[in-house]
Amino acid sequence: MTKLAVVTGGNTGIGRHLAVAFAKAGHAVAFSYKLDETASASLVSEIEAIGARALGLECDAGRSAEVNAFFDAAERWHGSAPDVLVNNAGIQTWSSLLDLAEEDWDRVIATNLKGTFLNTQAAARRMVAAGKGGAIVNIGSGCNKLAFPKLVDYTASKGGIEQLTKVSAAELGPHGIRVNCVAPGAILNERTLQEAPDYAASWGRITPLRRAGTAEDIAGPVLFFASEAAGFVTGQTLWVDGGVFTQANWPQDA
Repeated sequence: MTKLAVVTGGNTGIGRHLAVAFAKAGHAVAFSYKLDETASASLVSEIEAIGARALGLECDAGRSAEVNAFFDAAERWHGSAPDVLVNNAGIQTWSSLLDLAEEDWDRVIATNLKGTFLNTQAAARRMVAAGKGGAIVNIGSGCNKLAFPKLVDYTASKGGIEQLTKVSAAELGPHGIRVNCVAPGAILNERTLQEAPDYAASWGRITPLRRAGTAEDIAGPVLFFASEAAGFVTGQTLWVDGGVFTQANWPQDA
C-alpha cells in the first residue's frame, strides 16, 4: 500500500517543497496549513499532476482539537495511519528580549514548539495503534545550536524542538517509531528574500560552501530520515547549513 506522509505547514515555503518531494518519492501526501487556501489548492494540483494523491486541510498546528481533526480526516482519506510526519509548521517574530511582546512569545511557542508536540502526539498515537512503526522528522534551525539575536522566541522554540526530538525518540523507539531533526542554516526562499534582498550573497560570504541553501537541500535529508536507509537512526539532529554553524567565529579572515 502507498505510504502516507503528513507535512505540517505544507502549502508554502520549505513545507511545499517537502510535500512535492514526498509525492515524487511515491507517497500520498496530506498537509496542513493555517493561511492561503489558494496556495493549498495549487499544491494539490501540482502533486496530482505528478501522479500522486494529495490532501490539504486548514489546521492551526498549536490547537489540539484542530490537529486531531486533521489527522482523523487524513486517516479516513488515505485509509490508514500516517507512515511519516514532518513537523514543519513555524513562524517567527523580530524583537529584542527587552521589547518582545508576551503575545508574540505565546504565538511563536504555540505554533513551533507546542505544534510539534501536538502533531507528534497525534501521529504517534495513530502509528502505535496501527502497529506498523513510522518516522517523524522535526524541522529545527541553526538556532538549535546558537543564539540568534532578535529571534528570542524562535530560538527558544527551536531549542525546545531538539530536546523534544530526543525524548520522543527515547519513548517511541520501542514502538518502532524513529524521531529525528533536520536543522537548516541560511535557506533562500520567499520569506528570507523579503527579510534581506541580498540574503544569498551575505550568507554565502560566511558559509564554508560559499552559498545559501535551498529548499531542495532540505528535502534530501528529510527523505533520508523518513526512509529505511535510516532504519537504525533516531534521536539525531542533522545540520543542513553548508557548515556555517560548525566553523568558529574567528577574528582573522579565512
